Amino acid sequence: MKVVIIGGSGHIGSYLIPKLVKHNHEVIAVSRGESEPYIKDWTWDKVQHVHLDRTHDSNFNQKIAELNADVVIDLICFKLDEVKEMVEALKQTDLSHYLYCSTIWTHGRAEQLPADPNGIKYPLDEYGREKYESEKYLKREYRLNHFPATMISPGQICGPGWSIINPLGFKDDGVFQDIADGKEISLPNHGMETLHPVHAEDVAQQFVDAMSNRNQSLGENFHAVSAESLTLYGYAQSMYRFFGHEPKITFLSWDKWCDYVKDERQADVSFYHIARSGYYSIENAQRLIGYQPKYTALEVVETSIQSYLDRNVISMRK
Repeated sequence: MKVVIIGGSGHIGSYLIPKLVKHNHEVIAVSRGESEPYIKDWTWDKVQHVHLDRTHDSNFNQKIAELNADVVIDLICFKLDEVKEMVEALKQTDLSHYLYCSTIWTHGRAEQLPADPNGIKYPLDEYGREKYESEKYLKREYRLNHFPATMISPGQICGPGWSIINPLGFKDDGVFQDIADGKEISLPNHGMETLHPVHAEDVAQQFVDAMSNRNQSLGENFHAVSAESLTLYGYAQSMYRFFGHEPKITFLSWDKWCDYVKDERQADVSFYHIARSGYYSIENAQRLIGYQPKYTALEVVETSIQSYLDRNVISMRK
């Protein structure tokens, strides 16, 4: 099949495109052309590259439609209006499957865990609200107009080559260096809030699984996460063990912890992560499309931290 991937050089696309080429699909990678994929692979030589910018090209959707793909995988669509415009353009083609990358940020505070990907959601911020409205729109389009949509919602994406969320709930590689040095860190509250990491390779595999099981995936939303989530405390403990140190973890009330962080923006990022404290169900993905994550939550973060060491982002000092 001819498969168009919008945002093909990012975290997910770096793993997804090689998988699709190896499944003998004709792959067209659409990007702004400003970055290299995180994973080097011979399959990239078999890919057609198209440089388009969704933000600045007023004919972006029509140009995607003119590629007349069997499958469109949209990894970088963030606004409801963008989704509507893309759907209307693709309705004029021979499209058989549109796979939309959503996010677990559509969820807010949960009443029950694990959270259902197709349940009612209460997003906490504008990004989550736009994604949730897009999910609902695509479900209506499938139900009323038979538009062939599937939604996939990744957790906190990890993997070699980029920075990941640390045990404090925000991105700061220096926290990992402190742990590697055996220094003490402080967690907010009791450290029992959760993160739900996923390896980018597992996210990519879920897109492949959904494509391969098209009929079962249409109209569905799937969580692309590891099978289990991690508490901040468990995450921190595992990082100290990874570096061969006894854990040195203290706990602070939220206000005192924000003073400890000394960065309002970072504390705000952490708040939005831990306010939802998600544990997201993969039951329907396992049952309908055979999704089985390759990495446990702990393996996800350990693989990423090993990449930090390999790239000299952090070091194990003697």
